[in-house]
Amino acid sequence: MTHVASDTPHAPDHPAPPPEPRRWAALALVCLAQFMLILDVTVVNVALPDMAADLDLGRSTLTWAVTAYTLCFGGLMLLGGRLADALGARRTLLAGLAVFTAASLITGLAGNAPVLLGGRIAQGIGAALLSPSALSVVTTTFHGAERNRALGVWAAIGGSGAAAGVLVGGALTEGPGWQWVFYVNVPVGLLVMAALPAFVAARAPQPARLDVPGALLVTGGTGALIFGLVEAGDSGWADPVTLLALAGAVLAYGLFAVAERASRAPLMDLRMFTRRPVLAGAFLMLIATALLIAFFFLGSVHLQHLRGFSPLETGLFFLPVAVATGIGAHLGSRLVGRIGSRTTAVAGMAIAAAGTVPLTRLSDTGSAYAALLPGFAVASLGIGAVFVTATTTALAMVEHREAGLASGVVNTFHEVGGSIGVAVVSTVAASGIEHGTAGGFTDAFTVCAVTAGAGAVVALGLVPRGKPQTTGGPHVH
Repeated sequence: MTHVASDTPHAPDHPAPPPEPRRWAALALVCLAQFMLILDVTVVNVALPDMAADLDLGRSTLTWAVTAYTLCFGGLMLLGGRLADALGARRTLLAGLAVFTAASLITGLAGNAPVLLGGRIAQGIGAALLSPSALSVVTTTFHGAERNRALGVWAAIGGSGAAAGVLVGGALTEGPGWQWVFYVNVPVGLLVMAALPAFVAARAPQPARLDVPGALLVTGGTGALIFGLVEAGDSGWADPVTLLALAGAVLAYGLFAVAERASRAPLMDLRMFTRRPVLAGAFLMLIATALLIAFFFLGSVHLQHLRGFSPLETGLFFLPVAVATGIGAHLGSRLVGRIGSRTTAVAGMAIAAAGTVPLTRLSDTGSAYAALLPGFAVASLGIGAVFVTATTTALAMVEHREAGLASGVVNTFHEVGGSIGVAVVSTVAASGIEHGTAGGFTDAFTVCAVTAGAGAVVALGLVPRGKPQTTGGPHVH
């Protein structure tokens, strides 16, 4: 999966300082830390059925086990980037790593739903501190051509982490148990914390205002939206609790817009949404992430609940899907430069829709490999191309000085998209998840197919024509 960077401003052009002698070791350490964060987006999906059986979790709690992490990760990441400026990147990175490692231990030890979800929330907070700080270390440690190489390694870590998550999750769940999808972070986190001070230099903090109200409002609003979507699966769309939660989300987003306009240092410059490339990139990233994480969620529950797959079999099943996403991203990066952003985005969304259509006729019988895998692989190929198009459109089509702000917008939509996608398909597939029938799953896949098709239509009118011209080092996460 391809992410983009926090809103770290570009340094003015000046002669590059002498290279850090420990820079490649530093890159290895921060990439290892980042790998853990990306792994935890997908690793949990395969472990969900075992977690549900051990802790007696219902559908809504399972949904929150996925979305609580990505919600806090995405909602607080811009604030984490500001804290890295205000406190220093190394200090913020170590704090985030400490929070994430401790939260992973607590989540693995969880004996009930509140502790599990509390641990996932804390993991998301730690990730929101760690990720932008780690990227800041990369961009300030490397210069010139080496920076592009280092950022390329960083981007590869994002894609491989997502792909490895399903396989690692299956192997650990079937082996020592689902708790180890969280425990595995503890020794890695302690190792990185111990080694980091020796290889990453401390840099002077920069003056930075912190928009804490903005961060709380956007995260709270998205949390209320997800709660309303999940509640609708249990109580119905007309239930007062559902309506109150959705109204609360609208109110929080409205207050967020007001707060950002009034703030001297807004967390998210809403004027960026008047830039068509940024709006297009944010839209594409939201839809692509929502679809991909929804596929992992639905597929994992379907295979293990209805088909009797083991966690390891499920992880192996999804490996070609993850590989197809990477191939799609590679092809998309080439096509954007040859045929332009709009054509690539529309084609990617159309391929995603075409791949999802066969999944709408899913049944309880027959081979899962014949019924599910081809559709997932084709759809993921298209989604991979959309990921790259979202990033290049938002960053390469805006002015150089605005690239950091644009990357912050797209980054937030990446994590939030995953949360919303899982919440929606969990609600639509509620009957299938709870009663072990294919009906609810086919409805959810129908929603995915319609969403991808509608995404292609919107992209046709929203994504700018032309071929993006890169204006410096890529901002990838």
